Amino acid sequence: MDKHTAKTRSLRDLLLALELIFIALIMLAVMGGIFGIQLWEKSAKESQRIHLLVQEIQQTRGDLYRQMKELFDAFLLHDQNAKEEYKSYTNSILLHFQTLENLAVGAEEQKAISDLKENYQAFADEAPDMFYQYQSSPNNESRKALYQDMETGIFSRYETVSKHAENLLTLKQNELRMGQQDAKQTSIIILSIPVLLAGLLLIISRTFLMRAIVKPIHDMVEATREISAGNLQHQVPSAGAAELSILAQEINKMADDLTQSQDALVRTEKQAALGLLAPMLAHNIRNPLASIRAMAQVIDVNESDKETQESIDGIMSTVDRLERWTTSLLAYLHPVKPALSSALFKKIIESALVPLQQKLQEKNINVLIDILPEQQPMLTDEHLLEQVFYNLILNAIEASPRNTQIKIIARLKQEKLTISLIDQGSGMPFTPIPNAHRPGKSTKRFGTGLGIPFAFKACEVLNGTMRFDAAEPTGTRITLTFPQ
Repeated sequence: MDKHTAKTRSLRDLLLALELIFIALIMLAVMGGIFGIQLWEKSAKESQRIHLLVQEIQQTRGDLYRQMKELFDAFLLHDQNAKEEYKSYTNSILLHFQTLENLAVGAEEQKAISDLKENYQAFADEAPDMFYQYQSSPNNESRKALYQDMETGIFSRYETVSKHAENLLTLKQNELRMGQQDAKQTSIIILSIPVLLAGLLLIISRTFLMRAIVKPIHDMVEATREISAGNLQHQVPSAGAAELSILAQEINKMADDLTQSQDALVRTEKQAALGLLAPMLAHNIRNPLASIRAMAQVIDVNESDKETQESIDGIMSTVDRLERWTTSLLAYLHPVKPALSSALFKKIIESALVPLQQKLQEKNINVLIDILPEQQPMLTDEHLLEQVFYNLILNAIEASPRNTQIKIIARLKQEKLTISLIDQGSGMPFTPIPNAHRPGKSTKRFGTGLGIPFAFKACEVLNGTMRFDAAEPTGTRITLTFPQ
């Protein structure tokens, strides 16, 4: 996964984030609603309580006036039932005061109710005495004095205290209305926040969908059209959510694979054409070559002079070289079918070195063979692998200077045979690659460039690998790996 994919978030994570945000908005809206409901219930209860207080105060005042009327009826009109009515109003007023004391909240309200109750007690104590004094001298002046004392004294004080209590409750009602207005505004603000956030989230979500989903999908559709039209070089931008970014990379990889497959198909078609042509060319070349070599062998007698003998040897050497080139060409162009069997790797190397002894002696090159375990058999195509090492060792001999050494090291570890062929030459001018479109260039004067491609092909059919590296201090290291 590249850096861009690592930084982008997956659709699953983004959808989870959106779900969490929506849940948070819903919870915020619910909390705002609960807060508003609680404020409304609290305000409603407080308003109802104040209303009950005012109602009780007014009923207390009304009962007080009725109680006063019963006093007038009892003392002035000599109503026999007035005293009983007076007592019943007294009980009613006391119940009102008890209700007021239960409804009162706070020191101010309790003090106002207490003052009302004290003034009523003063009325209950002073009013009967005034009427008894009036009875002692019932005349117009005493009656007038009675009315004046009642109006300016007891009732005046009670009205003052009652008015103070009602003003206090009115003030509280005004404060409550203001509080309700503030609570209403606060509730509106709290409920507006989720709506605004939801709108903002909608805009962000739309932008995210366009950038992270819609545009990448549109680019993929365009890419599939281009690829299906044959433009395999078209690349999908790796953008958007992690899943879409990975999908874009897979489409690009698919296009690259199709390009390689197309190249491989072209290469196969070319090789097929060469394969059809090669047998005819090989047949037309081998027949004259056989005749030429047979003629050379006929005239190869001991009595020939030195110059003639050198010419005969040159003819046979050239014929053998052309035969090897023809054989390598046929082996490279035709499918290789391995015949697997158990064989000792040391024996394969020794067989590959037999036809190379003369070249090794000419350049005085020593071949060091280091195989562990030495007697460990391997499953391979003995003759195919022998031809591979013949070509590789021949290349190493050609590249090595005189009086040097070629090392062949083999190790079997964890069911894998690793073979290293190391020379002390000047190194390869290029790095061979497997599955090249055409044979590589040869560094030898009469080389075909088929030795290394044939070795790559043989390693492929044997499920092995081959790698070329620079050796230290000079030379080339060829590493071959075969599973066992």
